[in-house]
Amino acid sequence: MKRAIPVVVLSIAGLVPVWRYEPSAGTPASTAAPATTPSASPGTSSGTVVKGTTIRTDKGPVQVQVTFDGDRITAVSMLQQPNHPQTTAAVPKLVAETLKAQSADIDTVSGATITSDAYKESLQAAIDVRG
Repeated sequence: MKRAIPVVVLSIAGLVPVWRYEPSAGTPASTAAPATTPSASPGTSSGTVVKGTTIRTDKGPVQVQVTFDGDRITAVSMLQQPNHPQTTAAVPKLVAETLKAQSADIDTVSGATITSDAYKESLQAAIDVRG
């Protein structure tokens, strides 16, 4: 009987996160498709700005904007991203890797695989437009 109370309390405490879990709304990743086409706009003195394709994921849409100075990627920003803690933590890592690699051939961020894959797809679309 001395063990029963702690076991019940710990069991309930372990189930609380499961009860509180709310899955993200959105389109399943298997149906990820471009919602818009990539577009380029003439840049200012900071270079050419190109928007990548909007990629729909089960976490939410992902779209990047890339600034080029010649053939060099000088900046990447997220125009759309899922409102999710893993995404918030992953974006700076993805941007830093992009600036270092100067391509979409970057590593996926652990814990944000869906967002990482969509980021790379949108980034590659922007790079292809710049070509």
